[in-house]
Amino acid sequence: MMQKVTVGSASFGGSQALTLIAGPCAIENEDLTLRIADELKKITGEIGCQLVFKASYDKANRTSVTSFRGPGIEEGLRILQRVKDEFELPVISDVHDVSQVTAAAEVLDIIQIPAFLSRQTDLLVAVGETGKVVNVKKGQFLAPWDMEHGINKITSTGNKQILLTERGASFGYNNLVTDMRSLVIMREMGYPVIFDATHSVQLPGGAGGASSGQRQYVGALSRAAAATGIDGLFWEVHENPDRALCDGPNSLPLAQVKSMLRQVLAIDAIFKQECGV
Repeated sequence: MMQKVTVGSASFGGSQALTLIAGPCAIENEDLTLRIADELKKITGEIGCQLVFKASYDKANRTSVTSFRGPGIEEGLRILQRVKDEFELPVISDVHDVSQVTAAAEVLDIIQIPAFLSRQTDLLVAVGETGKVVNVKKGQFLAPWDMEHGINKITSTGNKQILLTERGASFGYNNLVTDMRSLVIMREMGYPVIFDATHSVQLPGGAGGASSGQRQYVGALSRAAAATGIDGLFWEVHENPDRALCDGPNSLPLAQVKSMLRQVLAIDAIFKQECGV
């Protein structure tokens, strides 16, 4: 039986329409973050789609030591709290170390486990113990059925508020592929499944000292994932991805969000109506 997960004004699971998790890869500055949050709320409000706002306060796993990481936990959480207060949106960000968990839990509605850390037992347990919703990104090195172990680490704390996110699997050097079977397999574990379309088109380390990406395929993969019956869609978006300080090549231009989201929701509705998910 599917575990329905509710967080603020948004929820995941069951036969309801998918929920969008979206925002910039990293918090570049306060004004840009607020502008993107404002526009995303307007777009999803007009279309009738639930929204969780996403932005990272620290990208601790960037390719190069000189890569932009974000403002850090204190300033980043302050900005995310402002997004919550001004736009009445639930917010999600990632933690990279057990020492960050307590502070993050005071602000975040969903605490995210980065893909590279999806097997870190102490981190999974510490996040589970907060009682917050936990979104675990499947490691690029994991089979979908291996996520059962991560689930068990979190549920050992009594917390069953879990989301599972597919973001592609390593396929040779500097390349990821998405096996759509993974979405079905993980959903059969009884927890809502999210498809991270923008990270799935990332080319890790593909630009030498930074990751590259193929954002032209975000729409196609998103539509394909919606046809499997996902519970949420994860998009990194930016006003001008070519000038983004983090993950620009795989980020979706904000101007394309409305039309692409309409397409995805139409497919999502057909599947859930016809298949009775």
